[in-house]
Amino acid sequence: MKNKRKNKTQVPGLPWPDLIQGTLIRRYKRFLADVRLKNNRIVTAHCPNSGAMTECATPGQPVYLSSHDNPKRKLKYTWEIIEMPTSLVGVNTLVPNRLIKKSIEQDAIQELKGYDVIKAEIKAGQGSRLDLLLTKEGKAPCFVEIKNCTLVTDGIACFPDAVTSRGLKHLVELQRLVREGNRCVMFYLVQRMDANVFRPADKIDPAYGNELRRAKKNRVEIIVYDVSLDLEQIVIGNKLPYRL
Repeated sequence: MKNKRKNKTQVPGLPWPDLIQGTLIRRYKRFLADVRLKNNRIVTAHCPNSGAMTECATPGQPVYLSSHDNPKRKLKYTWEIIEMPTSLVGVNTLVPNRLIKKSIEQDAIQELKGYDVIKAEIKAGQGSRLDLLLTKEGKAPCFVEIKNCTLVTDGIACFPDAVTSRGLKHLVELQRLVREGNRCVMFYLVQRMDANVFRPADKIDPAYGNELRRAKKNRVEIIVYDVSLDLEQIVIGNKLPYRL
């Protein structure tokens, strides 16, 4: 596997739980994945990613699972990582919010320094929530919506990998909040290490791409970072350029 970039040791990341290696047989019904473990046993793991997972769900690739003993869980295993030819890829969509929140707390994201309080899951409109709210006395509140990006082709990271009406609604909400005097950020985290640039996936969801360009014109900020990950932890990586 190419592009095994070393973690930024000066910036603590999120540690993975103990990982179990296997081989992906198939991903199906959005939230299920059959995996053959190294002892040849086949298990069904929870897939914590509701997207199409294009370019990161190839049967036959090595995958890494976490194991859970909670008796209330229907599935013991959770799919965390897949090893693609050019990068490890984090597939768990719960990771970006946790990683970005922790990175902001550690002043590891230059664009989001200088805030005293971070709140998660903020109600921003009727039936709508945004991921983070950053505040400091004397500064405009900063709303941050975070999107997980795993679709990378020829070095180009794209979002979304499926039509997203929810994502479109978030862009509309961010523009409304800017008009009300807030700072708003659309943050894309590329959970892999083989991207050079970010673009909206216009061929998949042209409406989303058009709304993102409108949001940028209406002073919604766009921030894109990749990650550095290995089988021990995942760390915020490099800032990536974007093209709209």
